[in-house]
Amino acid sequence: MAVDPTGPALAKMLNEGPDGPFVMLNLLRFAPNGRASYMEYSRRAGHFLKKHGGELLYAGDGAGPLVAEEGQDWDAVLLVRYPSREAFSRMVSDPGYQEITHLRSQALSEAVLQPTDPWTSRRDS
Repeated sequence: MAVDPTGPALAKMLNEGPDGPFVMLNLLRFAPNGRASYMEYSRRAGHFLKKHGGELLYAGDGAGPLVAEEGQDWDAVLLVRYPSREAFSRMVSDPGYQEITHLRSQALSEAVLQPTDPWTSRRDS
């Protein structure tokens, strides 16, 4: 299962959505014994998040879902606000950040990273 963004997916994200702030939804499923590695990654990633203008809005453990298909439950959920898609791109390409991504990769068996845009930025016809 995929846990890290690819170059083509990042390029697509940069060209989608409005300019300006967005919130990244992170759905995480830990590999066996992966939680400790993810916590170390989180501790170290905080520096890069702040450096590039990001902010952790929420982090919590997933509880049993009320509505979901089999296998759609997640171990953890994070909401991270970034000032722009470009700021996110700069963060993930920062050489110092690249040095710690192995901690995240080894911690997870599956992940969803989904950019979300505020409804106030939508233009409904």
